[in-house]
Amino acid sequence: MTILWINLIVVFLLAFFARYAAVPVGHNESTLPIQPNKLLIIFAALTLAVVSGLRSNIGDTFNYVNMYTQDVFTWDLILANKDIGFGFLQMILQKVSSDPQILLVTTALLTNVLIVIVLFHYSRMIELSLYVYITGGFFLVSMNGIRQTLAAAIAFCAIKFLLNGNFIGYSLVILLATSIHQSALILLPMYFIVRVKAWSIAIVALMLLAIAIPIGFEIFSTALFSAIEGTQYGAYKDFDEGGASVIRVIVGAVPLVIAYLGREKLRAIFPKSDVIVNMSLLSLIFLIVSTQSWIFARFSIYFNLYQFILISWIVKLFREKDEKFVYFSILVCYFAYYYYENVVSLDIVYKSNFFNF
Repeated sequence: MTILWINLIVVFLLAFFARYAAVPVGHNESTLPIQPNKLLIIFAALTLAVVSGLRSNIGDTFNYVNMYTQDVFTWDLILANKDIGFGFLQMILQKVSSDPQILLVTTALLTNVLIVIVLFHYSRMIELSLYVYITGGFFLVSMNGIRQTLAAAIAFCAIKFLLNGNFIGYSLVILLATSIHQSALILLPMYFIVRVKAWSIAIVALMLLAIAIPIGFEIFSTALFSAIEGTQYGAYKDFDEGGASVIRVIVGAVPLVIAYLGREKLRAIFPKSDVIVNMSLLSLIFLIVSTQSWIFARFSIYFNLYQFILISWIVKLFREKDEKFVYFSILVCYFAYYYYENVVSLDIVYKSNFFNF
């Protein structure tokens, strides 16, 4: 964990001083009143990419390494399998090097840089967003589910089209993400769901449905897996590793509770925040369902990224004299969660052929 702790400190400090050295945006098209220092943010993104890309373990990293080493990616192999975009990426990389580390470095670079670029444009306090990105567990997940988090990062870039109501542009980005991991297709219909006023009747109905699903989970899961039977995800019906942690659900719910209490002020300082709130709500919905089966937490990956934007704005919902207290409370609480999840619960050990701590 030593390198992961160092990574957390370095990324947070770089992002903090990037905002400290921010300059006024100078035009009305930006969501933010200020622009963080670009150079420091680039260093923060590269730090994340280097730590992730130079690992030699964590999650299913070894599966990707074995696949890259053992398979020769030709057009025949790519077209015979799902997720053509990811196969094409590996084919290109194999022409450069047979060392599987190049796959880890490339996917880490793409995933982290794309996410940081979006946060740079939409996070009010980018250091908080990146801090929660790490301590909330997404950074670690990106080293486990490589394909899906890369797809999520690409889909995250569609946020501009989502906020501006450009369905064609949004669809093209989502289809690109789908070529990396087919589950990203779930984001297409979400365009019509999230572009409504936050806390509307439709959204509240979804929340109530999410609460009801665990009660009738057997019926729900049977219907769902019948619908996806025959796809690459049909095999998930036999997946049985228990449910996601209730603590994770609570962690995901708290920012939304604050956003609800300060909803009018949030709309005033961030007029397009309804979409961000609704995407965060969908993340929470999937987390609630995932308490019955962990596999549903995979779908929350696509929506969880929006929570990193939301949490960077909730500090501004409080009185100015209370902002520092709220800010440090977020740091302390997420640090405690990060320690519990990765040290106490999962006992994460980071290994690398390049770092020796």
